[in-house]
Amino acid sequence: MPKNFDLLVFDWDGTLMDSAAAIVSSIQSACRDMDLPVPSTAEASHIIGLGLNEAIAALLPQLAMRDYPRFISCYRRHFLSRDQEMPLFGEAVEAIYALNGAGFLLAIATGKGRHGLDRVLQSTALAPYFHATRCADECHSKPHPAMLLEIMEILGAAPERTLMIGDTSHDLQMAANAGVSCVAACYGAHPREHLLCFASLAYANDFSSLYRWLQQNA
Repeated sequence: MPKNFDLLVFDWDGTLMDSAAAIVSSIQSACRDMDLPVPSTAEASHIIGLGLNEAIAALLPQLAMRDYPRFISCYRRHFLSRDQEMPLFGEAVEAIYALNGAGFLLAIATGKGRHGLDRVLQSTALAPYFHATRCADECHSKPHPAMLLEIMEILGAAPERTLMIGDTSHDLQMAANAGVSCVAACYGAHPREHLLCFASLAYANDFSSLYRWLQQNA
């Protein structure tokens, strides 16, 4: 069947990797370390997908910018200690192999920093399968469209031939801002009801159903 899209852009945390719970726990632990108000799970989940500075500003408006580096250091220490708790979702590796083999251009647009993304791409051995990546510390944070616009420019993909796949409202709003279609991964950081207001082509309840949809419709 002819492809409807040339370029598939994935978010990472909560979309390909089951890391949302570890991110939330690490945020809460960093807050305890610094005697800051500990956000609820829902509050901490909501900022997943943003760049770290943007996430801190949204979640901890009382924290002075001079204290951001200390908070980030605490957060990263807790997050890295949870590596074993963050597997890729079932079938994610198979999906990336198959989609690459089917001729799709694959990319990542993530709120992770460059060092963090490169680390997980190496540890999962998926680095060779992605043709372009953009991170929050080298681009405007989601939901600004810059990540998608730069990826499309690098790979020569048209907006109407590009699909964004993500698990947060930040991902889906970024897609809308860039003029590209999207699919909502409703098994990640943001609950399904927070994603329904976006005009997604599909709302996947788990990675397996997302993969099947991509096979049949992308």
